[in-house]
Amino acid sequence: MPKHTLVIVMVAAVPVLLGASPMRSKPFPAPVRAAVEALIRDSGAEVAVVFRTLDGRQEYLLRESEAFHAASTMKIPVMIELFRQADTRKISLDRPVPVVNQFKSIVDGSPFTLSPGDDSETDLYQAVGQTRTWRELCELMITYSSNLATNILIDRLGVTQIRATVARLGAGGMDVKRGVEDNVAFRAGQNNTTTAAALARLLGAIAGGKAASAASCREMVDVLARQHFNDAIPAGVRPGTRVAHKTGGITRIQHDAALVFAPRPYVLVVLVRGIDDEKKGHALIAAIAHEIDEAERGGK
Repeated sequence: MPKHTLVIVMVAAVPVLLGASPMRSKPFPAPVRAAVEALIRDSGAEVAVVFRTLDGRQEYLLRESEAFHAASTMKIPVMIELFRQADTRKISLDRPVPVVNQFKSIVDGSPFTLSPGDDSETDLYQAVGQTRTWRELCELMITYSSNLATNILIDRLGVTQIRATVARLGAGGMDVKRGVEDNVAFRAGQNNTTTAAALARLLGAIAGGKAASAASCREMVDVLARQHFNDAIPAGVRPGTRVAHKTGGITRIQHDAALVFAPRPYVLVVLVRGIDDEKKGHALIAAIAHEIDEAERGGK
């Protein structure tokens, strides 16, 4: 499908995904729901699912309002706030930003640094003392899930501003408290959390051109579509399907939140808690995505 056609479809979906005058959604067919729930039951994990077509005509919800550790899915609202500030010309995406590796705990202000050994992207650590643009940091944060880029952006954008944007978009289930690897906060139980519904809301706002300007939303979709970790939702949908998504994972947590550009585009969020083996968690998400994608396309 041509890129300009996708934009038209996404804009048409805005009233549904942002809660204004929604049309009635049909529940997913019972056999498909049963198949998904059997996969979850067999896995022994706790799983939340939100599937909703962008036209609002079909949906499947499971534990959609239950809070999970957000892991790296919280980088989606950081990206949204970045583009919103760029839209208001508070920042310029191509302006250089100092690369630092010292941050303050939200609990007591104590300093901490990040280790490349605990990050999925390590090249940025070699740039400490240099600069990178806002746009480059965003690319690393989303496509390689760079924790260092994330903390730099959060420090400069402001947690208060990120939280306010989440609230304005009606995604209150996404609770961004802090950056990454703040171990003092972690031990105090101060963690970022999310619900599947909140992530679906944020992705719907991006798809509908309402998270920021229409041009910024299109750019955010492009960034999400350049994701390098594709073992979860993209592995479950039909080959060649464009998927714009953000993964998240920590110990016993595997998530994926996506815009899937099938013939009828849709949002799919799958949050998994309780599987030790990361590959098994990704395989479960892929299997759920496969059941839903095939059913949506009429294959089941």
